[in-house]
Amino acid sequence: MDEGNVNEERFRCQMKYAVFAYVIVSIIWIILTDLYVEKLPIPPHIAPYVQTLKGSLFVILSAVFMYIALRKHRQLKQMAESEQELLTLIHAMPDFVSFKDGQGRWLRVNEFGLKLYGLEHVDYKGKTDAELAEYTPHFREALLYCIDSDEEAWQAKTVTRAEESFAMPNGEMKTFDVIKVPLFYENGKRKGLVVIGRDITQQKIAEQLLLKKEKLSVIGELAAGIAHEIRNPLTSIKGFLQMMKETKEVDERFVQIMLDEIERVNQIVTQLLVLAKPQMKAYKPLALHDVLEYVLGLFTYEAILQNVQMKYEPRTSAMIYGDKNELIQVFVNIVKNALEAMPKGGKLTISTKDEDDCVYVVIEDTGKGIEQERLKHIGEPFYTLKEKGMGLGLTTSMKIVHEHKGTMQIESEVGKGTRVRMMLPLYKNDPS
Repeated sequence: MDEGNVNEERFRCQMKYAVFAYVIVSIIWIILTDLYVEKLPIPPHIAPYVQTLKGSLFVILSAVFMYIALRKHRQLKQMAESEQELLTLIHAMPDFVSFKDGQGRWLRVNEFGLKLYGLEHVDYKGKTDAELAEYTPHFREALLYCIDSDEEAWQAKTVTRAEESFAMPNGEMKTFDVIKVPLFYENGKRKGLVVIGRDITQQKIAEQLLLKKEKLSVIGELAAGIAHEIRNPLTSIKGFLQMMKETKEVDERFVQIMLDEIERVNQIVTQLLVLAKPQMKAYKPLALHDVLEYVLGLFTYEAILQNVQMKYEPRTSAMIYGDKNELIQVFVNIVKNALEAMPKGGKLTISTKDEDDCVYVVIEDTGKGIEQERLKHIGEPFYTLKEKGMGLGLTTSMKIVHEHKGTMQIESEVGKGTRVRMMLPLYKNDPS
């Protein structure tokens, strides 16, 4: 029996009880009022008026009763129609929709939900997920998992959202975006739970395909960059070897150039390995001040030759957790880039600041700056602004900072200089 027929039958039962009650009350009214009026010392000429008044009251009370009954009937019918419209809408939805009471018993579920769990021919009303799991063994684990996720929604006391996946009988994996809305009485007691699950299987498949496509695209770009960077030195080596073969002479200058080009290829491969392959890390507590002092010492002489003023302020006492050699590599790359941006002199400032659980290092130069369009590509493999650069220095540096659970931001303005802002977490007793 569908919901509309159930409501109609309910209306009929209510009307039967109402008519029966009306008949009983009317008989009692007539008998009692007749007995009461006969006992009253009423003059004969007034008795008819009393009977008329009694009849009028009966008619008025009957009219009030009928009005209330009809009004109630109309309200119930409107509620039934609204409920039927809502159920029709819910059943037409391509999403899983169910209503549970405060004890987790199923009160209502749409046709999609019944088909999803294979419960089309099961009287589910009043049954919990554990009880329904006995009717559909394939979905037993999924239904039992719902008990735990429902409890999480009750405990959260607010709308929760999560992705749930399970296998269908045909082996297909289904993924649903599930929203659970817990309802409570005013006293805080559990009232009900609304569960809505949207099938996002195709969306997840599309996301995975897109991610795979992006990875293949990145691999293609990286391969093209590697080929370009390695082809140049190989071309030079090949040319010099052909020249020596034709002239049958070995020129020391050409040999040195070939050795330099081979070393360049080796550097490219080494930095690529740093990017692509996890390396053994020597992580331990270390003073950031020691790292910065060491790096500044490396470039003191070069800065003097280029007429660059280097300033380090304030000197930090921060302790961080990481690999000292890798962090030195990061700051060497940044300082070297800053000096190369000021061939005619300038100012290089390194400042540090401890804040909350982090230490911030800011390296600023007064060099020529970087155009905004080019700044967007800084850090991409093989993207460089230098004639002889490989475009892997900043890429490697950013990877190292990320592995140290830090961040790096680069800001620049043409004609004014570049600002590199780095954040690293402070060392704690428990580095994890």
